[in-house]
Amino acid sequence: MNSPNTSFDTPHFKQALSRFPTGVSIITTHQMGDANPAEWGHQFVGLTASSFNSVSLTPPLIVWSLGLKSRTLPSFQKVSHYVINVLSEQQLALCQQFAFGKDDRFKGIDFELSAKGLPILKGALAWFECRNRSQYPEGDHIIFVGEVESCGFEQGSPLVHQQGGFFEVGPAKV
Repeated sequence: MNSPNTSFDTPHFKQALSRFPTGVSIITTHQMGDANPAEWGHQFVGLTASSFNSVSLTPPLIVWSLGLKSRTLPSFQKVSHYVINVLSEQQLALCQQFAFGKDDRFKGIDFELSAKGLPILKGALAWFECRNRSQYPEGDHIIFVGEVESCGFEQGSPLVHQQGGFFEVGPAKV
């Protein structure tokens, strides 16, 4: 068993965290930047995230975080709503497009618009349209708390990330 040195070792910390499997999501919203709100139109921004989790059932709250160096951070800090799209095991290519895409990450992507006009990705295992309720700076991230206003789901299995790889999830063998 590996143990940390007496001083804190960030790479060791990252390796320990990687042992915990997480679901994979794509979070979508309007692209805001410095544009006038009347000019936003259907310009969207999205990113791959694995930091999504539930917080409360009453009221229905979720939490996720975004690094301070993310180029999408200003958009997510300014918008009133966003959608969390939970990816299915068949959506690895979509995950990679939003994680590593350089230009329009929505190019060739099939989606429908939510009640607030935000992208819900076709084939997502679940989606949550959230009001951007609160934000908290912590360390090198901003923690977002969203109040779920609507949601939906499909049958299937989630895409899971663990130890730098992506996996399908099956039932536990008992």
